[in-house]
Amino acid sequence: MVSDENIREDPRAGLSALIRDFMLYSPENTLDNGRDEPAWEEPLVGFSRGDDPLYGSLKADIGDFFWTPGEIFRTTFNREPGDLTVIAWILPQTKITKEDNRREKIYPAERWSRSRHFGEIANRSLALHLVQRLKAAGIEAVAPEFSPLWQWQTSERYGYASNWSNRHAAYVSGLGTFSLTDGLITARGKAIRCGSIVAGIGIEPTPRTYKDHRGYCLFYSHNGKCGTCIPRCPAGALSEKGHDKSKCRNYLFDVIADYSQERYGFTGYGCGLCQTGVPCESRIPLVDDV
Repeated sequence: MVSDENIREDPRAGLSALIRDFMLYSPENTLDNGRDEPAWEEPLVGFSRGDDPLYGSLKADIGDFFWTPGEIFRTTFNREPGDLTVIAWILPQTKITKEDNRREKIYPAERWSRSRHFGEIANRSLALHLVQRLKAAGIEAVAPEFSPLWQWQTSERYGYASNWSNRHAAYVSGLGTFSLTDGLITARGKAIRCGSIVAGIGIEPTPRTYKDHRGYCLFYSHNGKCGTCIPRCPAGALSEKGHDKSKCRNYLFDVIADYSQERYGFTGYGCGLCQTGVPCESRIPLVDDV
């Protein structure tokens, strides 16, 4: 059991254990399918400095509306931060969920839809749990996606975007790089969800073992060698030019949402076909995988 003292004395170890324990023991980590199946396997955890220059670079690239960690901290607590750390995590899909979705061609498997809906509830609950536990330990923290100022925006370069991105936080925190699909490829592959919070505490950052933001994607690192994800997309949103966010979003909201409601009884927006049946599904891919 992680105590407040554990968090204060060794925040890296304490928070890592807190994240893993939540997914191991919380009843919210469930597919809610009557089979007592978890939505997620053991998380990966990473840390980055709140003043890491990459956050400023992301803001310049995505748009002025994109928050740096310091900006969301100042907005929330109305003061300048001292030490500041972004705590990010990766929630890997279970083996059976990936197997189910790998067989699909048009619509997501039921387990995948459930992980996107019920598993995301657990993901968001984890973020709030961390904020509350840090507060109990005397440390200010915020989950940016819960800010009343969080909203969808329009990036001049990338189209629809938001004030904060859990995937980008995970990238800066040493957990993975982006793919042709814009998904994050991690040590546990691309079939994952991400989460993050910002905390007023100093924690040694996780080393980034990559030099490029697309370093793990074989399509970019080996001159178009892969591209296995392109024919996996039922919306035609993937090509050698990359990810068409509008086509993808329209398919999720206009097709998948209705399908999930009619077939499974809840509105789900997960597709994930491009995250399964590909070399980067469960690990960082190797050239020989293609």
